[in-house]
Amino acid sequence: MIKNGYDEIFEIKYSDKDQNLALKPFALLNYLQDIAVNNAEDMGFGYSYMTPRHLGWYLIKYRMEFIKYPVDIDCIKVRTKSRGYNKLFAYRDFELYVEDELIARIASLWAVVDFDTKSMLPIASAFEGFDNLGPYEKEDDDLAFSKLRASDTPQNTKEFEVRYDDIDTNGHANNGHYIVWALETLDFDFRSKHTIKNIDMYFKKEACYGEKVISELTFKDDLTTSHVLKNSAGEELLLLECEWN
Repeated sequence: MIKNGYDEIFEIKYSDKDQNLALKPFALLNYLQDIAVNNAEDMGFGYSYMTPRHLGWYLIKYRMEFIKYPVDIDCIKVRTKSRGYNKLFAYRDFELYVEDELIARIASLWAVVDFDTKSMLPIASAFEGFDNLGPYEKEDDDLAFSKLRASDTPQNTKEFEVRYDDIDTNGHANNGHYIVWALETLDFDFRSKHTIKNIDMYFKKEACYGEKVISELTFKDDLTTSHVLKNSAGEELLLLECEWN
């Protein structure tokens, strides 16, 4: 459980809900990104610190576990906390609440990228002499990131093109669009009858304006789906695995 975290309440607008009034995954990822950006800014290692130094935070992984998926609610409280860093990665946890009821726990992994060299930096070198981002210390109830692997025999494939409006302030597709492209390979009946139970996402490479994105789907079993996004060169952009209710 997150103690001494940073909270924001998000109004779930009509446009953030699907036909069953469930929160769209795209909207949820935007909430997580927004609160992470705001909390990092408040702690001194956000946009205003990073941009003049030609640095950026890049999301690497999510693990989400839902006790109850948000359906037919008008607002949600998101709580987050920076968990510190090791050599190359920083950790951040989230919790979702409806009123005072915990409905989901989320772990995330981030890296600092130097825009000039397009390479990851050791976290300590990016924040040398900085006291507000301590070392990561593992806790007994931490969520575990799954090891993901793309299937060699996808059962469905769709192709998308990265549009201008898919691009965020880092100049590549916002991570929320990745989950849209991945889950769009599932048919209407499946999506309309199921909600997410657990999900893992591994962001491997950025997608830029005008690029083709190929989305592949494989069912591991009736309620577990495996997804991969690739570019036209066959490079993996995202690995995703989802367990459904």
